[in-house]
Amino acid sequence: MTCLVTGGAGFIGSHTVDALLRRGDRVICLDNFTPYYDPERKRRNLAWAATQPGFVLVEADLRDAEALAGIFERYRPREVVHLAALPGPRPSIANPALYEQVNVGGTVHLLELARRYDVERFVLASTSSVYGRASKVPFEEGDPTDRPLSPYAATKKAAEVLGYTFHSLYGTPMSVVRFFTVYGPRGRPDMTPYVFVDRMVREQPIVLFERGVELYRDYTYIDDIVAGVLAALDRAQGYEIFNLGNSSPVELQRFVALLEQITGMRAVIEAQPLPPTEPLITYASTEKARRLLGFRAGTRVEDGLARFWEWYQLEVLPSVRRP
Repeated sequence: MTCLVTGGAGFIGSHTVDALLRRGDRVICLDNFTPYYDPERKRRNLAWAATQPGFVLVEADLRDAEALAGIFERYRPREVVHLAALPGPRPSIANPALYEQVNVGGTVHLLELARRYDVERFVLASTSSVYGRASKVPFEEGDPTDRPLSPYAATKKAAEVLGYTFHSLYGTPMSVVRFFTVYGPRGRPDMTPYVFVDRMVREQPIVLFERGVELYRDYTYIDDIVAGVLAALDRAQGYEIFNLGNSSPVELQRFVALLEQITGMRAVIEAQPLPPTEPLITYASTEKARRLLGFRAGTRVEDGLARFWEWYQLEVLPSVRRP
């Protein structure tokens, strides 16, 4: 089976590419290597994939409809895993128009091409950010998601709605997967685990909103996320939304304490008030994903953070300590 993975050089994307290749799929990896963070880091993410005969890398932008059409015409993917997006609630405030162009406009280009080229299954990546400051926990897929806290969250919700519209019109089986605070090796340098560890290593203060007290995040290890993505791809039928999370929120204060224990370093805390883009808690109900996909996140945060620290020491720490 030929699968197009957008954002395939990124954190979740590169792990998904590797998993598809390992099971024997042909993978067309699309990425534009945006300088949101160091593009060379993304190229290193693909080091193993680039050695595999079933791997093709295409450098193109989601906003380039002609380039995307060329990919579909040449490679004829039967499946699409759409992970590419501009990430981050807080950065999206500074440039909402760009987020709309990439996350919404780019998704429309892909949906239209999937229709035109009779794609058999489509997975659309979304985010727990669509729940906003929901008061009911755990978050369930049928809960209201019409009050996003950032342009980023609004664009991801818009993509979900567009996915439904294209499914309704053309019948493409579609799985929407809402990710909950993904972490692990290859993690983006703007994400909390990476930021905290990196600042601890450099002996710089960590910004901790409300000192991390009564703030909870549903940290989900990358291997569990990828297993959920593949299950959502293989079992796509109709239009379904799935939470992919650990379903075990961790208070941020405890999260920092775990990092101190794992790394053997002390965190210097700089307390700041909670920004309006941030919810008090993220907490996934994964009952639907368990029932329909067989999904179950089995990685404890202690174990996942230990693996992340091992990767950081091997891949990042040498450059931090370089004179």
